[in-house]
Order: sequence, then C-alpha cells, then structure tokens
Amino acid sequence: MTDYGQPLRFGFFPSPRADRADDLLRLVGTAEDAGLDLVSVQDHPYQRRFLDTWTLLSVIGARTTSIRLSPNVANLPLRPPVMLAKAAASLDILTGGRVELGLGAGAFWDGVVAAGGPRRSPGEAVDALAEAITVMRAFWSGGTVDLGGEFYPVHGLHAGPAPAHDIPIWLGALGPRMLRLTGEVADAWVPSLQFVPPDLIAEKSMVIDDLARAAGRDPAEITRIYNIAGTFGAGDGLLAGTPAQWAEQLTDLTVTLGMSTYVLATDDPDDLARFANEVAPAVRELVAAERQG
Repeated sequence: MTDYGQPLRFGFFPSPRADRADDLLRLVGTAEDAGLDLVSVQDHPYQRRFLDTWTLLSVIGARTTSIRLSPNVANLPLRPPVMLAKAAASLDILTGGRVELGLGAGAFWDGVVAAGGPRRSPGEAVDALAEAITVMRAFWSGGTVDLGGEFYPVHGLHAGPAPAHDIPIWLGALGPRMLRLTGEVADAWVPSLQFVPPDLIAEKSMVIDDLARAAGRDPAEITRIYNIAGTFGAGDGLLAGTPAQWAEQLTDLTVTLGMSTYVLATDDPDDLARFANEVAPAVRELVAAERQG
C-alpha cells in the first residue's frame, strides 16, 4: 500500500446522549475553535438514550461556522433515501456546504424492526444501499426522478432543493460486497479501528482499489477515513501513549496505508484538546515532511 496524497483532516465522534447534550455542544465549540475539520455522529434511532442524529447535526450546524458535519453512519433502513437526500441537501444549504453523508447498509436489525423498519438479509441490505445511493444522487441532480428498483422505486418525483455542493458519500464497509460498492460508487471509505485494525487495512483497501480501477475510477479519489479511539498515557501500543507517539503512529498510517482523515471517538474535553492542539498539528508536519522527502 501507499500514500494516496489526500489532504489530512481531523475530527471527532461524540456520543449523542440526551442527558449530556450541553456537554456535547461545548465539545463541538472546543473542536471548532481548535481547528478540527469535522464532527461525526452515530445514528441509532432505536437507542432511547440518544438524540436524533439529524436534529443534533442541524443544531450543531446552526451553532458553528466552519466544522463539517456527517452522520457516521446514517441508519438507512429507518431513513428513506428521498427524505435523507432532502434532509442532507437542506442542511448543506443552511450550513454553506458543510455536509458529508456517511451511509451504512444496516445493523442491529432487532432495533430496526422494533422501530418499524424492515429486516433484511446481508445481501438485501447491500442491494438496498446501492439503490439508495442512486436515488439520492438523482435527487441532488434535480429535475424529475424516475427510477425502478426492488427497494426504493421512485416515479415522477420533482427533486429539490439541490445541495450547496456535491455531498460526498462515505460507506462503512467491511465485507466483500460492501467493499466492492465502495470502490464502484463511494466518495469515501470509513472503517473503524475496532473492526478493521491496521493489519487488515491493506487487504480491504486493495479490494476497493481494484474495483475502483475496474469501474474506471482513480482509487486516490476515494477518501480513507478512520474512526479511531485511544488513551493518552505512557503506554507503547497503538494510540496508547503520548501525543507525540500518537502523531508518529497516525503519520505511519497515512504514508504506508493511505488513511487521511482521523475521527476520534471521545467525550473527554482534555483528550479532545490534546488531539486537536498537539496530535493533529504534529501529524500534518510529519506527513508534509514525508511527502516532500
């Protein structure tokens, strides 16, 4: 594997707990003031302790001016693609083009069904996701949308409004079919350290690259986003040491495995400050030196 030369970005992934909403909004302010690039929120509508993701992102968008916003990832089985496309376009307009859209095929099917959604097999879930992406991009293009499909047929829809910019679609892909879809149509791949440790990145990224080339795409156009978690301390494992050690490790992930956006899962203001003020600038400096060299 290699460095794709993509711009470095840094963000964070707070817990959308309703009982800590004020703390969350303060963290977002800290992140924006420190120059972080994005805030990304999980989407589990059946989780009683969580705020609704789109409502939360809308409030965050209204309170900020520069930080980018994304679900990580949107619960497609409970969010029909036309309405999701309209919500994303609306928020993109209202925030001056700051929305990115993370999508997943679905998980926690008992919760989905309990909330009135469908239960899908793994194959059906991927097929439904592929249809949804086609529907959403057609919606954002405007005009009248007529699309057949097994899961999301749309006929005679007058699409609009168009978003303020081309909204990138991230896919949380693990298995072969999802990786194939990522290579063929996605703008970004967003694995999580918990499920895709560094020793698996190269193998999965190669699948994406091969399918991207087969589809006539440049693999370097697919942003590599990594959801990460760790602790600051005196350890010597991955993301378990000092900010300087974190910076060296993230630099290695960038220049050897091609990851370029790092989203830290944290609700701790001190860890967020270390990540934004110490780790991110150091990674930028180290990667720039590697790329120049």
